[in-house]
Amino acid sequence: MSSVKQFQVTFDCAEPERLARFWCEVLGYVVPPPPEGFATWDQYQRSRPPEERDAWFACVDPSGVGPRLYFQRVPEGKAAKNRVHLDVRVGTGLVGEERLAALDAERARLMPLGAVHVRTLYDGNDACIPMQDIEGNEFCID
Repeated sequence: MSSVKQFQVTFDCAEPERLARFWCEVLGYVVPPPPEGFATWDQYQRSRPPEERDAWFACVDPSGVGPRLYFQRVPEGKAAKNRVHLDVRVGTGLVGEERLAALDAERARLMPLGAVHVRTLYDGNDACIPMQDIEGNEFCID
C-alpha cells in the first residue's frame, strides 16, 4: 500500500469565498486560477446553475508545500467546538517573552481581518493563543 502524498483540508461553512479569502490572508495563501475556459471566478460562478453558485471556493499555498484548503457551503450552521483545528505556527523555536510577543503580534494582525481572540495561554515559558475565524471555527496561534 502506498502512502498518501497530498491532502486538502475541508471547511464546512456558510460563505465559502469570504472564508477562503480570510484564510488566504492568515496563511499567505492565494486563490488559484479559475477553472479552464473562464477568465475570472465571477465568470465561472455566473455560468453555474443558481443553486450551485458560490457553493465552494479554495485557496492554495503558492509554494506548493502546504495543503489546499477547500471551503464548501453547507446549510447548517456551526453547532459545537471543532474536533480538528489548524495551528498557525508563528512561534516555532521561541520561548518565554519572545514567543509570547511573536504570537501576540500575529493575534494583533489577524483581529482586523475579523478573527476573534478567545484567550491567551502563557505559563512563563510556553504560549498559545486560541482564536476563532470569521465563521467561528477555532484555530490556535502557536
